[in-house]
Amino acid sequence: MDLAGPIKIPELLAPAGSLEKLKIAVNYGADAVYLGGKSYSLRASADNFTGEEMEEGIDFAHRRGAKVYAAVNIFARNQDLEAIPEYLRRLGRIGVDALIVSDPGVIETAREVVPEMPLHLSTQANNLNWGSVRFWEKQGISRVVLGRELSREEIGEIRQKTGVELEVFVHGAMCLSYSGRCFLSQYLNRKDANRGECTHPCRWGYSLVEEKRPGEYFPVEEDERGAYILSSRDLCLMGRLPELVDLGVDSIKIEGRMKSLHYVATVVRAYRMALDRYKNDPGNCSPDQELLSELEKVSHRSYTDSIFRGTGPVPEITTTPEASYLKTHEFVGLVIDYDQGKRLALVEQRSPFQVGDCLEVIGPKTPPYQMELAGLYNEKGEPVGNAPHPQQRLLMQVPRPVEAGFLVRKVLKQRDIKLDQ
Repeated sequence: MDLAGPIKIPELLAPAGSLEKLKIAVNYGADAVYLGGKSYSLRASADNFTGEEMEEGIDFAHRRGAKVYAAVNIFARNQDLEAIPEYLRRLGRIGVDALIVSDPGVIETAREVVPEMPLHLSTQANNLNWGSVRFWEKQGISRVVLGRELSREEIGEIRQKTGVELEVFVHGAMCLSYSGRCFLSQYLNRKDANRGECTHPCRWGYSLVEEKRPGEYFPVEEDERGAYILSSRDLCLMGRLPELVDLGVDSIKIEGRMKSLHYVATVVRAYRMALDRYKNDPGNCSPDQELLSELEKVSHRSYTDSIFRGTGPVPEITTTPEASYLKTHEFVGLVIDYDQGKRLALVEQRSPFQVGDCLEVIGPKTPPYQMELAGLYNEKGEPVGNAPHPQQRLLMQVPRPVEAGFLVRKVLKQRDIKLDQ
């Protein structure tokens, strides 16, 4: 990195599985968000957006300087092409900043009906080399989302030999299938992953034997439930951000349109702070332990950065016997309002909690602090001992000022994050 010149900090791109998550992502530091409508995106099980919600979300983001990209990245069937043109026109009318696409038929349709709309090529299109990226650049694609299979050196070579914008995944779930192109779900559950219906059968326990290779053993560990050699660890490139900046990527992407509000807020905040700290102090390339620990507080599988380092994919990206999700904290409430005089926060419950719990409060730009919950009241001001009902609103005593959008989470256990070395 030439420290004498200006540092180009990549766009921080966050998932927006719902309107609420979009607002949280923007408030917690995202430069842009990606979302899907009720059809044509590859996360059919996410809440996704109605047309009206999409309009509201775009207006919210634009008023705060953030962009909105709409995923239209299914692999279309013939019948899909009948309705897609009007859908794309609507996205253009309401102000979507770019379309995320993968199917050549959808790309051709978009070029015809919304010719001014920037097109971002989805990771589902399997772009793993500079020749492929150049091809799509000639087709009018303005940004290519690179496959997760690429190492640091491969990304660097693509950057050197192409002029199109490059987007790289830095955090979230991965898939051992080629750029996520998988038929397990369709075969076992009649749910097509390539049309947004994946049921994640790769997370199940399997026993695999290759009878024609005697003496060659896949390094498998298993617990009483079986082995998980198809189930990948989660990606975490927090410690590699200086390298990504040095490579000159244009956007770093967080996976997770089906993840929780807590996941979106916590992960976006951590990467926002890491990027800002590096911009202000580029000579310090060490990963920030405080922010790495924040990433441990969301539900996740063991983290890895082995593919980026060029040492994956097997066995370093498959899960250990601890195939279940890990987390040290549980999201229990979202702050709706705050009465400074009474030092009471109005909180909407998201998981059960009770008086005496060790809670942690965090905001977009404030460090987390812990407290023992001493007082809890219903909206009439009457004392209550716990919060058992989903999305009930309660008043909570807090020792410091809070704002709407702050998160409250319950401390489960302490655990230090460990990345592959």
